[in-house]
Amino acid sequence: MITIVDYGVGNLGSIINMLKKVGAKAQASSDPDVLRQAEKLILPGVGAFDAGMKKLNEAGLVPLLNKLVLEKKVPVIGLCLGMQLMTKKSEEGVEAGLGWIDAETVRFKFGQENAHLKVPHMGWNTLDIQRQHLLVSDLGPESRFYFVHSYHIVCEDDADVVAYTDYGYPLAAVVNKGNVMGAQFHPEKSHKFGMQLLKNFAERV
Repeated sequence: MITIVDYGVGNLGSIINMLKKVGAKAQASSDPDVLRQAEKLILPGVGAFDAGMKKLNEAGLVPLLNKLVLEKKVPVIGLCLGMQLMTKKSEEGVEAGLGWIDAETVRFKFGQENAHLKVPHMGWNTLDIQRQHLLVSDLGPESRFYFVHSYHIVCEDDADVVAYTDYGYPLAAVVNKGNVMGAQFHPEKSHKFGMQLLKNFAERV
């Protein structure tokens, strides 16, 4: 069973529907007893970094999630803001992140040649896959994903980046460190391409 962490932020219904389309059993819950039974976890997210971390802390879920992810090594994927919450901190706020990935979340900073680019980065973009990973299996060069974000993560170790996307400069779009994975885009809004990525997470990871 894939359990989506329900902390009041994210497109839970859309994610569950897409997982069901690929034949995966999925549920959303904030119940610690349910989360403890999860075979895999999804940390969704929409909105601001501090608001997301405050909701996780107010729900009392951070110690449990740390135990599941860091000690029990339950596979987890963060989506959009969910991936950013896995970093140490963000320029968007003052709250400490979960720190599951050795990375920080920063705002887009464009040089003069790209000053015309709008923030947030919104719309479809492709991936430049850097290394093989089960999460990006069977994603052809035509695969594109739906992004909506004003901040992006910067990994301390480039080896943690599975794929980049380009918006003014290359930025991490898919990351992985052990059992921790993240996608900056919204797979649940990315049609057949997002469906393939979630299918990979459900069946192969």
